[in-house]
Amino acid sequence: MSRYLITGANRGIGLELTRQILAQGHQVVATCRNPGEAGELNTLTNAGELQVVQCDIGKPDDIAALVESLHGSTIDVLINNAGIYGPRDAVLGNLSREPWREVMEIDLLAPMMLTQALLPFVLAGEGKHIAFLSSKMGSIADNSSGGSYMYRTAKAALNQAIKSLAMDLREQNIIALSLHPGWVRTEMGGPNGLIDTATSAAGLLNVIAEAVPSDSGQFIAYDGKRIPW
Repeated sequence: MSRYLITGANRGIGLELTRQILAQGHQVVATCRNPGEAGELNTLTNAGELQVVQCDIGKPDDIAALVESLHGSTIDVLINNAGIYGPRDAVLGNLSREPWREVMEIDLLAPMMLTQALLPFVLAGEGKHIAFLSSKMGSIADNSSGGSYMYRTAKAALNQAIKSLAMDLREQNIIALSLHPGWVRTEMGGPNGLIDTATSAAGLLNVIAEAVPSDSGQFIAYDGKRIPW
């Protein structure tokens, strides 16, 4: 039995990841901003070993409280899933600083600060996997349509941070992965997504499970395909 910690576990891909991991018989520490409003997540409490913890990853005090609640425990797999897209009308000519800062805060700074805070727990675990849900939209080589300035830049910056993390932690046998979940039919991805959350989550978990040290620092899609930076 492994112990996972998943951020943003109350909906979409995070919720489905939690559901599938529990079904495999593992333990999950599932974080979200408002556990009292996470109806579907709370219904999973009898599906396995689930601990729902309040944590807004954008708030340092919440991260500190999460660290305190985990005292004496370990994490085998850390999945940084929580993220935001930003305003849909943030197109060239209508860009503004504060919304852009918020996207960078939640999609880049928050997961990196959380990972830094939780690193001792991962090092003490057996799995030693840290996965980040990035996006193909963060690929500079793949950008052929433009737009989505806030989301694209945040994910591109996150990818660079993950690459550095992988290099810095390779001697400690940590596997750090940048993962593309696919275009998923979720609240963020919209109704026209190509795959459902079950397909995405199953693929992501398979990539994580099969990852070896040489995969650390790589940009990988849910179906195992490598994505150009």
